[in-house]
Amino acid sequence: MPDARNGFLIFALTLLGFGTLMVHSASLTTRPSEIEQIYLSKHLAFAAIGVCAAAACVIFPIPDWKKCTPWLMFATLLLLVAVLMPGVGKQVNGARRWLAFGPLSLQPAELAKLAIPLFLAFGLTRSPERRTGWKQQIPWLAPAMLCVALVAMQPDLGTALFLLCGIALTLFIGGWPLRYFAVCGLLLVPLVGSLFFLKPYQVKRITGFVDTWRNVEEAPYQIQQAFVSIAEGGLWGVGLGKGWQKLSYLPEANTDFVFAVVAEELGLVGAFGVIALWIALFVCGWKLLRPLPRDGFEFIVGLTLLVQVVLQAALNVAVVTALVPPKGIPHPLLSYGGSNLVASLMALGLILRLSRSAPASDSEALQRSQTADILSEEPPPLSDDDSWRRERVA
Repeated sequence: MPDARNGFLIFALTLLGFGTLMVHSASLTTRPSEIEQIYLSKHLAFAAIGVCAAAACVIFPIPDWKKCTPWLMFATLLLLVAVLMPGVGKQVNGARRWLAFGPLSLQPAELAKLAIPLFLAFGLTRSPERRTGWKQQIPWLAPAMLCVALVAMQPDLGTALFLLCGIALTLFIGGWPLRYFAVCGLLLVPLVGSLFFLKPYQVKRITGFVDTWRNVEEAPYQIQQAFVSIAEGGLWGVGLGKGWQKLSYLPEANTDFVFAVVAEELGLVGAFGVIALWIALFVCGWKLLRPLPRDGFEFIVGLTLLVQVVLQAALNVAVVTALVPPKGIPHPLLSYGGSNLVASLMALGLILRLSRSAPASDSEALQRSQTADILSEEPPPLSDDDSWRRERVA
């Protein structure tokens, strides 16, 4: 268990440090200026905030987490409503997704990735009948689904679908009956299908994704440039900081397509290295959570957050390599962006906090009992040959 915890910390900090390096490299422009320093300084500031928030998550007791869960969900809903209010939410490219606080901005949808698993797990574990009775589950499912609806109204279809997957994942790990998933799936098919046709650019993303596998020349511009970046990198890459695609060719080079910069500058070796780090982080996280009771609050939340973080990284890689339709999904710990970075670090901190409630293994329990026995033993009486010790002590 200590080895898994140390490995989890090492891999998480390695990804964070590597991400800081890549944010600085991907922020370079054709003309050297202070802009890359601004990106780096902001990223370091958010990283420091995220590390402090993760440390607070580790220290905060689990019973207090359970008490604060409903209030966290309520605050998330208020922030999501505030984003949609004209004059309050910050509008960028026709979407309202941020709340501005001076030079900083907050994306409440990132907070929902933490609040929803905590809230649903709290509801599932309060009493067994909440897992099988429809009436008992409505008060817990309704706020979570409202979060998804508010995010979709921003509009942010990709994050809304990701939150929907988080809800399904939490319920599945929490032991929700499979028949309920079948019923909900049938009910959501018309809704999900209609969301794809709300905006013309969303339809274009789907058709562009299909065209990518028919003729790469008809692929969306950002996918074409991502392919060029990966091809230029080859096996070993062109060298850290020496990539050309980020110089006004590759859109969102330091955010959604930072993985393409990794592939160009560090080659397939660097790209597969990042994937290996995420796999190692997941394995260590699973080892930490495996001893927990399967129907407990700690296991449900911990495994949901672990899968969410790794799944988001996998989706980002899939977008860059055109395995899924293009959508703005940042790479956790690697992409530039304060809200996602802080939320990802908080999720990792929560996983560490929840895993600390795991019962000790047989070897650890035996070692602790032996240590306690040794400490409780009385020292043997001194013999006549040890009389010189008595004199010295006197």
